Amino acid sequence: MDVLDSWVVACLVPLAVAAVLSGLDDLIPDLAMAVAGLRRRVPAVRPPEGPERRIALFVPLWQEHNVIESMLRHNLAEIRYTNYEVFVGAYPNDPLTLEVVRGIESSLDKVHLAIVPHDGPTSKADCLNWIYQAMLAQEEACGAGFEVIVTHDAEDLIHPDSLRWINHYMQEYDMVQVPVLPLPTPGRRLTHGVYCDEFAEFQTKDVPSRTLLGGFLPSNGVGTGYKRVALEALAAAHSNQVFDPTCLTEDYDCGIRLYRLGFRQFFVPVRFLDGLPMATREYFPQRFRQAVRQRTRWVTGIALQGWERHGWRGNPASLYWFWRDRKGLLGNPLSLLGNLISIYCLASWTAAAATGRAWTLPAAGIDDTARWWLGAALVSQGWRMAVRCACAARIYGWQHAMGAPARLVWANWLNAIATVSAIGRYTRARLARRAHVWLKTEHIFPLLEPAAQPPVLPLAHVDVRGVRREAARALPLHVVERWRVLPFEIREGKMLLAATQPPPPTALREISRFTRLEIRLQLVSPQNFERLMALI
Repeated sequence: MDVLDSWVVACLVPLAVAAVLSGLDDLIPDLAMAVAGLRRRVPAVRPPEGPERRIALFVPLWQEHNVIESMLRHNLAEIRYTNYEVFVGAYPNDPLTLEVVRGIESSLDKVHLAIVPHDGPTSKADCLNWIYQAMLAQEEACGAGFEVIVTHDAEDLIHPDSLRWINHYMQEYDMVQVPVLPLPTPGRRLTHGVYCDEFAEFQTKDVPSRTLLGGFLPSNGVGTGYKRVALEALAAAHSNQVFDPTCLTEDYDCGIRLYRLGFRQFFVPVRFLDGLPMATREYFPQRFRQAVRQRTRWVTGIALQGWERHGWRGNPASLYWFWRDRKGLLGNPLSLLGNLISIYCLASWTAAAATGRAWTLPAAGIDDTARWWLGAALVSQGWRMAVRCACAARIYGWQHAMGAPARLVWANWLNAIATVSAIGRYTRARLARRAHVWLKTEHIFPLLEPAAQPPVLPLAHVDVRGVRREAARALPLHVVERWRVLPFEIREGKMLLAATQPPPPTALREISRFTRLEIRLQLVSPQNFERLMALI
């Protein structure tokens, strides 16, 4: 124990110094937003009326057949803007997504399918480039050009006024970013709660402070509007490719490149209308492994590829934000180490108090200098936590914000593992001279058509031994394989279908052609589903 105590004490001061310096760094955007808040208030108004620019909305896809129909039908019904069309990109080796999008294209005039000419997945940027080419072809066919391009993902819940705000600010700016905020979930879902906390702070404070301090504005990847002339300039500067297909975070990369080309960027402040923020909303990964996968892509693209591509060049504001974007390479693992040491200190103190023995840790070498740094670190971390709680409370309420301290520890685990994973993946890819591919996460669209969506039972395990083969074969094999749904019980006029996630309305309409029974969906794990499939 004495050796371990000595090692812990040796780590305390360096960790405390790092925490204090990082905390001082974090004060800069805090002060910038405080000064900006004193100067002006953001009015809670709807976007002013004005001439509508022609907008092309880009949606890149890879294996999104379960969500894309609900996403398009809902958003196209809700958007309060008329002069726009949607271009949806898909790969030839993704037949389920192609089938769903073709069905939507045939029924909605605003939707156009753009097929990537090679198999996927490649990268989101590559898919976006081919969507851009499809837009050019559509312009040539109809004789009218698009003035603004807006990017979105398959899981996005687009605010009805989003395009109107982008159109309004395009009078003055070349790139306009609408806020992105996770939808609220129950407090027990720690992983998704971490996204809520982080995005509440980033979108309220960190992102808008970039332009206030004269730095570049990275795109969020969704809800980003670009003037046509800006994207044409990107293409001219990069071998006629608007988005860099070798980059895992093309959104971040575009923001830097546009800034260096002199284009004006603007972040739409978070406004509340009818009690809800004007923002793109979505569900982020809710499982630990999925979150690590997504954050691995972010760290790889932003910190590692960003360092490789853009170095440390630029004005002082750019250098500062490069530092902010990359300091997690060191800070994330150190934060996890700090958590582990804090847990050890608390556990050793509790054990000493419970047994009546002296606490041995102070005797291992904690002097006055160490106590000063530890006190300063505690104050710094307390301030950081207060800021995060305040930002989270503004978006999600104080009940959610009270859980932010516990979720911060969980976030440190997520970010540290993702950082180590990113460094490993990046290093292996460089040594093997291998391109990075699309690290996709599974998506869930928050709203499904009420008339089409049957009741969904929460995730559970279906015992294969209790399933009759007659029930498992109640639907044609091609329907089961196409939509990944399997009947496992028929009772009281109901057919219970096992699925790993809710199928799209297209699948439910097809299933209804083969049964008059009431459909109920039972979510199961992929492993459980594969065992059920063995019955047929």
